Amino acid sequence: MQFKLYRYHLPITTELILRGQTLNIRQGLIVQLTKKGKVGIGEIAPLPSFSVETLPQAEKQVREVLKRLHYNQNLQLEKCFPSVSFGLSCAFAELNNELSTEKIKTQTAPLFKGNKTEFITQLAQMETKIAKVKIAIQPPEQEAEAINQLLAEIPNLTLRLDANRKWDWQQAVTFGKKFAKCHRSRLEFIEEPCQTATLSQQFAEKFQLPIAWDETSREPDFFVKKQPNVTAIIIKPTLTGSLEKCKKLVEQTHQQGLQAVISSSIESSLGLSQLAHFSSQYTPNSIAGLDTLNLMQQQLVRPFGSSTLPLVDLNSEFVEELVITI
Repeated sequence: MQFKLYRYHLPITTELILRGQTLNIRQGLIVQLTKKGKVGIGEIAPLPSFSVETLPQAEKQVREVLKRLHYNQNLQLEKCFPSVSFGLSCAFAELNNELSTEKIKTQTAPLFKGNKTEFITQLAQMETKIAKVKIAIQPPEQEAEAINQLLAEIPNLTLRLDANRKWDWQQAVTFGKKFAKCHRSRLEFIEEPCQTATLSQQFAEKFQLPIAWDETSREPDFFVKKQPNVTAIIIKPTLTGSLEKCKKLVEQTHQQGLQAVISSSIESSLGLSQLAHFSSQYTPNSIAGLDTLNLMQQQLVRPFGSSTLPLVDLNSEFVEELVITI
């Protein structure tokens, strides 16, 4: 088996703030495996402020894994960093015809960015009108009123809200009191509303609102179980691990009668296309959360969805091949 390793850097269109850290460029690695003329590729892109590993740590580890691969040693992907496990598992899955490389038409939940006209145009093209709104950015009473208004203006819209664990108890209660009871059935879920899982559950119980676990699902002692008002598990493979690990998490989630939602960690179009295929295969009844490509100015290696962004390949100025010393 032959292999190559690349590093990419793609400019971000607007300054992106991730937990107080500014991201202007999305960087990551592309691993390419070739066996008997068949090629499999994967993206390894730790997300700053969210991943447990940094890009240099991931690069060091993937180099070690490729050396073991060269000498036919046990790879032990499950012991690798999540982003490394995910990227390598995608490359192997493509080699083994377990993950399609074809362009896929997929519906994803669009992120509402504040422009209602643009948003309504997006929704008009969707069969199922499910969208996402980031919250816990403005005062909770303002956000509740804005969401009330959005739902009132677009009668067939269902929303997913994402608070990223930012609310304390009082902020959560303020939102709950201001959010209209008549719209509760049109919330698919609120992701991680409060600073702790316990507070989130208490908030959900108090206001009878559906919630979803995202960060909580990646804590070491987490296991999927039925809990009051918890309706979904958000699975971000770059932060979770290999496709096999994600597949098991999906199965456990479905066994408990919960919805599994595949979501992006701001991967390039390559990673997004692979997530779309994985979602189509293992969570066909759930709309994935993959509306992050518009943060970038280029697509990488493979196109995603209906994006019209220019497509660049591994020979472009945004990619450099790395030397691997065996």
